[in-house]
Amino acid sequence: MSTSPVVQSDPPQIVACTISRDVQNFDLLIEDMEAALGDAWGDLSFDDAAAFLAQPDAKGLQFVTIAMDAEDEDNLPNISRVIASAKAANIKVILIAEDVSPTALHQLLREGGDEFVPYPLPENELARAIERVLTAPDTPLPTQTTATKFQATGDRSGVIIPVHGIAGGTGATLFAVNMAWELANIDKDDPPKVCLLDLDFQFGSTSTYLDLPRREAVLEMLTDTEAMDSEAFQQALLTFGDKMHVLTAPMDMIPLDMITPLDISRVIEMASKNFDYVIIDMPSTMVEWSQTVLEMAHVYFAMIELDMRSAQNTLRLKRALQSEDLPFEKIRFVLNRAPGFTDLNGKSRVKRLSDSLGISIEVLLPDGGKPVMQSADHGTPMSETIPKNPLRKEIMKLAKSVHDVNLDAATTARA
Repeated sequence: MSTSPVVQSDPPQIVACTISRDVQNFDLLIEDMEAALGDAWGDLSFDDAAAFLAQPDAKGLQFVTIAMDAEDEDNLPNISRVIASAKAANIKVILIAEDVSPTALHQLLREGGDEFVPYPLPENELARAIERVLTAPDTPLPTQTTATKFQATGDRSGVIIPVHGIAGGTGATLFAVNMAWELANIDKDDPPKVCLLDLDFQFGSTSTYLDLPRREAVLEMLTDTEAMDSEAFQQALLTFGDKMHVLTAPMDMIPLDMITPLDISRVIEMASKNFDYVIIDMPSTMVEWSQTVLEMAHVYFAMIELDMRSAQNTLRLKRALQSEDLPFEKIRFVLNRAPGFTDLNGKSRVKRLSDSLGISIEVLLPDGGKPVMQSADHGTPMSETIPKNPLRKEIMKLAKSVHDVNLDAATTARA
């Protein structure tokens, strides 16, 4: 990261401060502050911070890092006053927290925290957080960076496309992320509005695949959908590449049944009213609200591989849905890491799998190799890093097919 926005010439001007009960409890923070700022930072206690931030000497500060652990939760009113003083002086606030409850973090973020970084600090995460707060527009909440990108219109009827991994490691999240990005870029002149919802509340990784932070606003919105309006939904979304909007999984692992079918229905309906395409990354586990998503879906992609796990799980899913008279016909099976064009033995195995399960495997995705996961680890869609990869090309073709079908349906409906 370039530190030019914060590092000053000799003698160094103090442009940032750590604020904590005892900064020596956060030795990694000290190291990262020195790496980013050299000597251009200071340290304050919670007791002294509010008074200092109100003085003229504090006007040179660009940001403060407030470091706290579980022992500081009893001191939340004082910490809140520190945040209020910083915001009054137009100083950015980065929260550094170790073993702090989600409730406490949520309160501090609502009161003006611009960024949150867990402690122990992930490598280079503080530097990235500093860069984000110094380059972000002045907004009352960190998720407001999406406000200029998302305009709630309520006049859409978006195509709802869930993606479900029938077995672990079938590439469902990778497919969902890249499918959403391809749809967002499918028409350069009139790009559709695309929203990606990560409903895997425990192990959702769309934020990892897109290098996006997780926000407390997500859990707040999910647990109070009755009061959710377009503004609350907006606050929970993040923008990727100025073209796609993402609802990441919550910051903390929560029970899948903590969110009710009615909550899920409201979230999907809100997304559908404001976006042309709603791609949903589903948990592999079937829960109470899985039926809700299936019934709302226009098409439901199920990711499988050419192995016994996928075969057995597909058979169990088919029996479960048909026994409950649920719309199994909405499911489109996608075979990931499919055999190549010249692999006649592999193609024969695909046909036997399809026949034995009584399903149609409509999409065959090739194995993109190691570059695919390397692209995901860098938090970038394949079109940006490996555009000529065969897997990327097939997902792009599928996105175009989906978009063409949708346009034809819209034209027919208008006629």
